[in-house]
Amino acid sequence: MESTVAITATPTVETKLRAEHISMSFTRDGESMPVLEDINLEVGNGEFLCLLGPSGCGKSTLLSIIAGFLSPTSGEVKIDGEIVRGPDPRRIFVFQERGVFPWLTVEGNIGFGLFKLTRAERDRRIAHYIKMVGLEGFGKSYPSELSGGMKQRLEVARALAVNPDMLFLDEPFGALDSITRLIMRGELLRIWEAERKTIIFVTHDIDEAVQLADRVAVMSARPGRIQEIVNIDIPHPRDINSARYLELRTGIFNQIGLAHHL
Repeated sequence: MESTVAITATPTVETKLRAEHISMSFTRDGESMPVLEDINLEVGNGEFLCLLGPSGCGKSTLLSIIAGFLSPTSGEVKIDGEIVRGPDPRRIFVFQERGVFPWLTVEGNIGFGLFKLTRAERDRRIAHYIKMVGLEGFGKSYPSELSGGMKQRLEVARALAVNPDMLFLDEPFGALDSITRLIMRGELLRIWEAERKTIIFVTHDIDEAVQLADRVAVMSARPGRIQEIVNIDIPHPRDINSARYLELRTGIFNQIGLAHHL
């Protein structure tokens, strides 16, 4: 029997984003290929939501629609009650591929979007985010001189420095080794708890979703639908060996049909 999908934002939290009846199809060789089908979703202000699903299920397409980079075939996305019609500088997208500028230093990358600020305010903000992501001493370094994890921290710092309203992250840690990925999850949580930006984070890693999110929107295989929204009711920092963590993790594995891999 199909489970009922709760699409509302976290209880008592003001709704920040509402996606209503989002469907998306692409045309390939003259044939229409459905990617997303009737997606309905609400995200609360300051919430950390993960979009989770198998590769090719349309989660990155959904994130691009939410961010305004793609227009859906049908349906609409509203942020703060306004229909999303394109990208907005108040909302920053951190892509799966590295997005830092190799010709700029750490300071130059973080300060890239701060040209409207006074020099003093710009320098203060750069220093603040260098410290926040743990890159003190590397302000004059170029990306080629940084490790993969440091580059990813730099990209997050650059995104936060412009004081965005929302952050959209598309599998930002996918190319990192497992140890660096664990470290970056902790860094991102620390930053989120300090800044409380609304974050929508795409991943296909169940542990990553359960470790990070307030709620996990579990998507089906293509055409992507939201099968279930799982409330991760465990405080941070999360004990990955706790009974509740393992229960939630197992429930998601069951939902996407991978219980036999446990």
